[in-house]
Amino acid sequence: MASHAIGDAVAAAVPAATVAAVADAAGERLLNRELSWLDFSAKLLELAEDAATPLLERVKFLAIFSQGLDEFYQVRVAGLRDQVDAGLRNRSPDGLTPMEQLRAIRQRAAFLVQWQGRIFLDEVVPALSSAGVSLVEWSELDEADREYLEDVFEAQIFPVLTPLAVDPSHPFPYISNLSLNLAVMVVDPSTREQRFARVKVPPLLSRFVTMPDGARMVRIEEVIAAHLGSLFPQMAIGSHHVFRVTRNADLVVEEDEADDLLAALETELRRRRFARAVRVEVDKNMPAEVRDLLVRELQIGSDCIYDSLAPLDLGGLWSIYELDRPDLHEEPWAPMTPPRLATRGDEPVDLFSVLRERDVLVHHPYDSFATSVEAFIAQAAADPAVLAIKQTLYRTSPDSPIVGSLISAAEAGKQVVALVEVKARFDEQANIAWGRALEEAGVHVVYGLVGLKTHSKAALVVRREEDAARRYVHIGTGNYNSRTARIYEDLGLLSASEELGEDVGDLFNYLTGYSRHDTYRKLIVAPQSLRARVIELVNREADAGEAGRIIIKVNGLTDPEVIEHLYRASAAGVQVDLIVRGICCLRPGVRGMSENIRVRSIVGRFLEHSRVFCFGARTERPLELLIGSADLMERNLDRRVELLTPVTDSEAQDRILEMLDLNLAEDVQAWLLGPAGAWSRVPESRGISTQRRMQELARERARRRREERLDTHH
Repeated sequence: MASHAIGDAVAAAVPAATVAAVADAAGERLLNRELSWLDFSAKLLELAEDAATPLLERVKFLAIFSQGLDEFYQVRVAGLRDQVDAGLRNRSPDGLTPMEQLRAIRQRAAFLVQWQGRIFLDEVVPALSSAGVSLVEWSELDEADREYLEDVFEAQIFPVLTPLAVDPSHPFPYISNLSLNLAVMVVDPSTREQRFARVKVPPLLSRFVTMPDGARMVRIEEVIAAHLGSLFPQMAIGSHHVFRVTRNADLVVEEDEADDLLAALETELRRRRFARAVRVEVDKNMPAEVRDLLVRELQIGSDCIYDSLAPLDLGGLWSIYELDRPDLHEEPWAPMTPPRLATRGDEPVDLFSVLRERDVLVHHPYDSFATSVEAFIAQAAADPAVLAIKQTLYRTSPDSPIVGSLISAAEAGKQVVALVEVKARFDEQANIAWGRALEEAGVHVVYGLVGLKTHSKAALVVRREEDAARRYVHIGTGNYNSRTARIYEDLGLLSASEELGEDVGDLFNYLTGYSRHDTYRKLIVAPQSLRARVIELVNREADAGEAGRIIIKVNGLTDPEVIEHLYRASAAGVQVDLIVRGICCLRPGVRGMSENIRVRSIVGRFLEHSRVFCFGARTERPLELLIGSADLMERNLDRRVELLTPVTDSEAQDRILEMLDLNLAEDVQAWLLGPAGAWSRVPESRGISTQRRMQELARERARRRREERLDTHH
């Protein structure tokens, strides 16, 4: 498929009734949230289709697309189906009923899945084969290959399989969420009676079996299918077909029922295992009788069945992506230590001394997370003068050094507080486990607030200095996760600002106690004041007319109230640039409404994740520059604890403005949003890549630092 017209390609899938609904007053001002997300996911397929993308990176984008679509169905589509079942006909801000949205989603999603299948089968698989990595079918194997796989099956796969028959004494089995399954029709030779059986593909086994030559790989479901006779001895195998079930995975903890938030959440996690099915993926050759059986037994409508050209669950392609083939990957990137945090000779840097001089801005993954944020917490844990450490944890890595530092600090007798957000979607169970491990070490653990998710990224260190306690803070746009810090683009501010320290201290008192604190010196906090402050700043620029300037970089923009004020600013002559990686409900470039608004998206090697708000022309008025955890979406502004912090240090401001300038000049990995909601790729003219340039700048800063150290030494 040619690039340059994602929205046009998928818009053909929207039925005429939906197009008519979009044409009403609401639809003219706003784009649909769910369809906008699907358009974002289409950008991943563009990258997977692009032959200029390194081959295993193309594999990665196919895997990310599959996993993102799984989450979309588990949460967003599940929520819409709940509304339909409840008989609700409330319209989305763009004017569509839940049923109209489901119809449009189905057609767009079906188109995207077929597109993904063609990319995988027609382009990626042949390219992998040419590169010496062959994904082979069972029918392509010779006798020696099959004998080898028979040994693998007997030794590693067969012992963990459990065939489940369906007959009068065996009810239809529970099909777990996102599991890969074989629907097998077996025939009793003596009675000629046909029965259905289900074989679950063990999720803990590798998705692919590697042949002895190391160059060929066979899907595990194919190996199982070839040995069904071992599972159903003395029965005739009629047919077998792969299917996969997606269930509602959204958790609802009612505020009036949650006397014990942790217990309520654990109950909901158990319920989630048995939630209703919202999507069933099947191979395209599955016969009608098997489809009808799945529809009946899973209690779904036929509109929940999705055919697939390609093998199901291409999220399993991560095992291919992780192959040790440097020639098929992007060039490895090693993050740089920020110059002011680099060691001086053999002496470790004193981070607290550095921060007393001035703030430090860190930009991941270009700046090292390990030698900045993790080092900040580790040094605080080891420093005898540190009295307390307080930190929010939304998502963290399984081997988190930060959690280890918090445990060490608690064991050393420091006051350590961790707010572990157990409602972080799909990380609930992991966060409960982290919370209990921290509690066992003596950390004071708070499991979030009922009714609100704590999405803010903040750490506070309290240190005894000259008979007084001084506060040091880190406020970031991304999670305290060493793994995602290597692939997510994020910003963080390390500061010894007295006002910021007092604000973060007040915030933790609000999160851990009964404080109703809602005013802060510097911080802007949701849900108390963040929307109002952003609107105030937008209106300030609107009042300045053509002298106004707004640049906002977020992951999502859906809030109707914020969008209306951005339209007002555009009408007043303000130049507005929005860099929105994912969902955007604002219609840019509409005469009389948004002709001065431009929306672009950058999707590349690193996930653009930072949130930046810049208000004011650089030369004429004081610049208001904010970073933080909040997207401009209703959930962030109303149902989450979010933070924005001002960035006032001139050096830090210059770095952020340099990044924003590159984002707006980007023509390698950028898309523009048109008034009708169609994304088009920016034609490459100057070859400006934000991510490549950020890597070059990080290397240059590190080189200058090394030269300065050599000069000092000499």
